[in-house]
Amino acid sequence: MDVEEPLSWRKHWMFFAVASGACAAFNGVFAKLTTTQLTTSLSNAIAHGLGIAAHEKIVEVVVRAIFFILNLVFNGIMWSLFTTALKRGKSATQVSIMNTSTNFLVTAFTGLLIFSESLPPMWWAGASLLVAGSVIAGRKDEGEGTKDAAAGDSSEPVPAGSSLELDGDVVAGERYRDEDVPDLGELRT
Repeated sequence: MDVEEPLSWRKHWMFFAVASGACAAFNGVFAKLTTTQLTTSLSNAIAHGLGIAAHEKIVEVVVRAIFFILNLVFNGIMWSLFTTALKRGKSATQVSIMNTSTNFLVTAFTGLLIFSESLPPMWWAGASLLVAGSVIAGRKDEGEGTKDAAAGDSSEPVPAGSSLELDGDVVAGERYRDEDVPDLGELRT
Protein backbone atom coordinates (compact mmCIF):
# COMPACT_ATOMS: atom_id res chain seq x y z
CA MET A 1 0.00 0.00 0.00
CA ASP A 2 1.37 3.40 -0.97
CA VAL A 3 1.67 5.95 1.81
CA GLU A 4 0.79 9.43 0.61
CA GLU A 5 3.47 12.00 1.32
CA PRO A 6 2.22 14.92 3.43
CA LEU A 7 1.61 18.01 1.29
CA SER A 8 4.05 20.76 2.15
CA TRP A 9 3.27 24.38 1.22
CA ARG A 10 6.49 24.41 -0.79
CA LYS A 11 5.29 21.58 -3.02
CA HIS A 12 1.90 23.10 -3.73
CA TRP A 13 1.65 24.82 -7.11
CA MET A 14 -1.00 27.29 -5.97
CA PHE A 15 1.38 29.02 -3.56
CA PHE A 16 3.87 29.58 -6.39
CA ALA A 17 1.17 30.75 -8.82
CA VAL A 18 -0.24 33.29 -6.33
CA ALA A 19 3.24 34.50 -5.36
CA SER A 20 4.10 34.84 -9.05
CA GLY A 21 0.99 36.96 -9.68
CA ALA A 22 1.82 39.19 -6.72
CA CYS A 23 5.41 39.62 -7.93
CA ALA A 24 4.12 40.51 -11.40
CA ALA A 25 1.95 43.22 -9.86
CA PHE A 26 4.84 44.61 -7.82
CA ASN A 27 7.01 44.46 -10.94
CA GLY A 28 4.50 46.85 -12.52
CA VAL A 29 4.43 49.05 -9.43
CA PHE A 30 8.20 49.47 -9.46
CA ALA A 31 8.19 50.10 -13.21
CA LYS A 32 5.65 52.87 -12.71
CA LEU A 33 7.58 54.29 -9.74
CA THR A 34 10.65 54.50 -11.99
CA THR A 35 8.91 57.08 -14.18
CA THR A 36 6.20 58.81 -12.15
CA GLN A 37 6.07 62.23 -10.48
CA LEU A 38 5.37 60.50 -7.17
CA THR A 39 9.01 59.36 -7.14
CA THR A 40 10.19 62.95 -7.50
CA SER A 41 8.15 63.92 -4.43
CA LEU A 42 9.42 60.89 -2.51
CA SER A 43 13.06 61.54 -3.38
CA ASN A 44 12.72 65.24 -2.46
CA ALA A 45 11.27 64.23 0.91
CA ILE A 46 14.16 61.79 1.44
CA ALA A 47 16.71 64.48 0.53
CA HIS A 48 15.13 66.97 2.94
CA GLY A 49 14.89 64.32 5.66
CA LEU A 50 18.57 63.48 5.32
CA GLY A 51 19.52 67.16 5.26
CA ILE A 52 20.91 67.06 1.71
CA ALA A 53 18.28 69.20 0.00
CA ALA A 54 20.94 70.69 -2.26
CA HIS A 55 21.37 67.28 -3.88
CA GLU A 56 17.72 66.51 -4.63
CA LYS A 57 18.42 65.56 -8.25
CA ILE A 58 21.11 63.04 -7.28
CA VAL A 59 18.79 61.49 -4.67
CA GLU A 60 16.03 61.31 -7.29
CA VAL A 61 18.31 59.48 -9.74
CA VAL A 62 19.36 57.04 -7.01
CA VAL A 63 15.75 56.40 -5.95
CA ARG A 64 14.66 55.88 -9.56
CA ALA A 65 17.61 53.51 -10.11
CA ILE A 66 16.58 51.53 -7.02
CA PHE A 67 13.01 51.25 -8.31
CA PHE A 68 14.29 50.16 -11.73
CA ILE A 69 16.48 47.48 -10.13
CA LEU A 70 13.52 46.33 -8.01
CA ASN A 71 11.48 46.17 -11.21
CA LEU A 72 14.03 43.79 -12.75
CA VAL A 73 14.38 41.74 -9.55
CA PHE A 74 10.63 41.24 -9.18
CA ASN A 75 10.37 40.34 -12.86
CA GLY A 76 13.00 37.61 -12.38
CA ILE A 77 11.35 36.35 -9.19
CA MET A 78 7.97 36.32 -10.93
CA TRP A 79 9.23 34.16 -13.81
CA SER A 80 11.01 31.81 -11.42
CA LEU A 81 7.89 31.34 -9.33
CA PHE A 82 5.68 30.99 -12.41
CA THR A 83 7.83 28.28 -13.97
CA THR A 84 7.97 26.46 -10.61
CA ALA A 85 4.17 26.60 -10.43
CA LEU A 86 3.94 25.28 -14.00
CA LYS A 87 6.31 22.45 -13.15
CA ARG A 88 4.39 21.43 -10.03
CA GLY A 89 0.87 22.11 -11.26
CA LYS A 90 -1.38 19.69 -13.08
CA SER A 91 -2.47 22.20 -15.69
CA ALA A 92 -0.84 25.25 -17.23
CA THR A 93 -4.31 26.76 -17.56
CA GLN A 94 -4.98 26.51 -13.82
CA VAL A 95 -1.59 28.01 -12.98
CA SER A 96 -2.22 30.88 -15.40
CA ILE A 97 -5.68 31.50 -13.92
CA MET A 98 -4.29 31.82 -10.40
CA ASN A 99 -1.40 33.98 -11.60
CA THR A 100 -3.59 36.33 -13.63
CA SER A 101 -6.31 36.62 -10.98
CA THR A 102 -3.78 37.46 -8.29
CA ASN A 103 -2.07 39.95 -10.59
CA PHE A 104 -5.39 41.73 -11.28
CA LEU A 105 -6.31 42.01 -7.60
CA VAL A 106 -2.88 43.06 -6.32
CA THR A 107 -2.51 45.57 -9.16
CA ALA A 108 -5.89 47.10 -8.34
CA PHE A 109 -5.17 47.42 -4.63
CA THR A 110 -1.59 48.67 -5.00
CA GLY A 111 -2.81 51.22 -7.54
CA LEU A 112 -5.34 52.40 -5.01
CA LEU A 113 -2.95 52.44 -2.04
CA ILE A 114 0.24 53.73 -3.67
CA PHE A 115 -0.94 55.84 -6.59
CA SER A 116 -4.42 56.83 -5.30
CA GLU A 117 -5.95 55.42 -8.46
CA SER A 118 -9.58 54.49 -8.33
CA LEU A 119 -10.76 52.02 -10.90
CA PRO A 120 -14.11 52.54 -12.60
CA PRO A 121 -16.81 49.88 -12.31
CA MET A 122 -16.22 48.99 -15.97
CA TRP A 123 -12.64 47.93 -15.12
CA TRP A 124 -13.91 45.68 -12.33
CA ALA A 125 -16.55 44.24 -14.68
CA GLY A 126 -13.94 43.55 -17.36
CA ALA A 127 -11.50 42.02 -14.89
CA SER A 128 -14.29 39.85 -13.48
CA LEU A 129 -15.21 38.64 -16.96
CA LEU A 130 -11.58 37.83 -17.74
CA VAL A 131 -11.20 35.87 -14.51
CA ALA A 132 -14.54 34.10 -15.02
CA GLY A 133 -13.56 33.14 -18.56
CA SER A 134 -10.24 31.83 -17.32
CA VAL A 135 -11.97 29.77 -14.64
CA ILE A 136 -14.37 28.30 -17.21
CA ALA A 137 -11.47 27.43 -19.50
CA GLY A 138 -9.62 25.92 -16.53
CA ARG A 139 -12.60 23.75 -15.60
CA LYS A 140 -12.80 22.48 -19.17
CA ASP A 141 -9.08 21.70 -19.09
CA GLU A 142 -9.47 20.03 -15.69
CA GLY A 143 -12.43 17.95 -16.87
CA GLU A 144 -10.57 16.50 -19.87
CA GLY A 145 -7.98 14.83 -17.67
CA THR A 146 -10.51 13.31 -15.29
CA LYS A 147 -12.85 12.06 -18.01
CA ASP A 148 -10.22 9.79 -19.52
CA ALA A 149 -9.16 8.50 -16.13
CA ALA A 150 -12.75 7.80 -15.09
CA ALA A 151 -13.56 5.93 -18.29
CA GLY A 152 -10.61 3.63 -17.76
CA ASP A 153 -8.12 2.55 -20.34
CA SER A 154 -8.78 -0.97 -21.59
CA SER A 155 -5.58 -1.19 -23.62
CA GLU A 156 -2.72 -3.30 -22.39
CA PRO A 157 0.95 -2.81 -23.09
CA VAL A 158 2.48 -5.09 -25.69
CA PRO A 159 4.81 -7.59 -24.05
CA ALA A 160 8.46 -7.26 -25.02
CA GLY A 161 9.63 -9.63 -27.71
CA SER A 162 6.18 -10.26 -29.22
CA SER A 163 5.38 -9.53 -32.81
CA LEU A 164 2.55 -7.20 -33.75
CA GLU A 165 -0.18 -8.43 -36.06
CA LEU A 166 -1.88 -6.23 -38.63
CA ASP A 167 -5.65 -5.89 -38.74
CA GLY A 168 -7.32 -8.26 -41.20
CA ASP A 169 -8.17 -5.48 -43.68
CA VAL A 170 -4.65 -4.03 -43.79
CA VAL A 171 -2.25 -5.64 -46.25
CA ALA A 172 1.42 -5.71 -45.32
CA GLY A 173 3.37 -3.04 -47.18
CA GLU A 174 0.33 -0.85 -47.89
CA ARG A 175 0.04 2.61 -46.48
CA TYR A 176 -2.30 2.61 -43.49
CA ARG A 177 -5.14 5.08 -43.76
CA ASP A 178 -6.70 6.25 -40.53
CA GLU A 179 -10.47 6.53 -40.89
CA ASP A 180 -10.56 9.45 -38.43
CA VAL A 181 -8.24 11.56 -40.56
CA PRO A 182 -9.77 13.01 -43.75
CA ASP A 183 -7.94 12.18 -46.96
CA LEU A 184 -6.75 15.45 -48.45
CA GLY A 185 -5.14 13.83 -51.46
CA GLU A 186 -1.51 13.45 -52.36
CA LEU A 187 0.65 16.53 -52.25
CA ARG A 188 2.64 16.96 -55.43
CA THR A 189 5.33 19.46 -56.19
